[in-house]
Amino acid sequence: MTKTVSMLATAAAALALAASGAQAQEKLKVGLIATLSGPPAVLGQQIRNGFQLAVKQKGGKLGGREVEVLVQDDELKPDIAVGKVKAMVERDKVDFVVGPVFSNILQAIVKPVTEGGTILISPNAGTSNYAGRDCNPNLFITSYQNDQMHEISGKYAQDSGMKTAFIMAPNYQAGKDSLAGFKRYFKGEILDEVYVPLNQLDYSAELSKIAAAKPQVVFVFLPGGMGVNFVKQYRQAGLADTIPVYSTFTVDESTLPAQQDAALGFFAGSNWAPNLDNPQNKAFVAAYEQEFGAVPATYAFQAYDAALLIDSALTATKGDTKDRDALRAALKKADFVSLRGSFKYNTNNYPIQDFYLTKVAKRPDGKYQTEIVRKVFDDYADPYVKDCKMK
Repeated sequence: MTKTVSMLATAAAALALAASGAQAQEKLKVGLIATLSGPPAVLGQQIRNGFQLAVKQKGGKLGGREVEVLVQDDELKPDIAVGKVKAMVERDKVDFVVGPVFSNILQAIVKPVTEGGTILISPNAGTSNYAGRDCNPNLFITSYQNDQMHEISGKYAQDSGMKTAFIMAPNYQAGKDSLAGFKRYFKGEILDEVYVPLNQLDYSAELSKIAAAKPQVVFVFLPGGMGVNFVKQYRQAGLADTIPVYSTFTVDESTLPAQQDAALGFFAGSNWAPNLDNPQNKAFVAAYEQEFGAVPATYAFQAYDAALLIDSALTATKGDTKDRDALRAALKKADFVSLRGSFKYNTNNYPIQDFYLTKVAKRPDGKYQTEIVRKVFDDYADPYVKDCKMK
């Protein structure tokens, strides 16, 4: 009897060891969802490229585990996005979901991704509600809280003595956050506050309003194809020579290949720029340009950092994703070297980081990029963290 029990125990141990080995070899599954069609597709492509570049440089592994990246196009439609992330979580059993680009998509997918314990890492969208009252232990942001990027322009306009402004953004949550961010620091008179439909491409009516209002500064948040058309039409209308434009995501490395000289001299706010002077960023920009033949934008670097974040967490947990408490704690530590340099998580899982005023420039090689003019905020935490109950 004793011999039989011993044999059974040995067999059970062997099976357990085999199972453990099989689990160790199991691929890490990451679902990446971004807008990959229509005018904003260039933004989603930057996110996809940045994340996949990091995985490639890590030898196809994150935290020692081989990675399978499942890429889906949300089509900038919340219902489509929800269906696709549910399939990722329920059918594909992904360990992480990375995305999206737009805040209305983020708001749609947070619950279906995170309610079962799957970790959602947003490399771009970062709405105010999830930084505050709706903060979520399974949601991590590698970008910023939406308002912050726009606060840069508001503070710079205020510090520069501007007295009047015309402000404009798309009519969705990120657009509302953007104008709220600008107004948080700009104390002058807002001559007009305009919300346009998401993906509007003709700005003739708005340009007429700007010309009539004669503000000292125009602030706009018009990402992707919206920004391409606005900048070209603004320049063609002759307004660029008389009324400066401060912006966010209107002139960046995703739009500059189409805007080119029309965007020269336009200002923007960012947590990063291609010419940010640190070794890891120089290496990233060079690798991205070699791999994709384009200058990376913030979308790409934030997605690259999202991959580094996952890698750091899984290194700490020795590849284990089953212990969610340990995984969340490891993610919270953000134990990696960010391309932006200074980076740490606040209690709401949003970064504390530096922010810069940037300006569009043409490089000696003929390519266009944004370049840092000055640091505006140092180790800046978003203002909504006080409403988050996480500690």
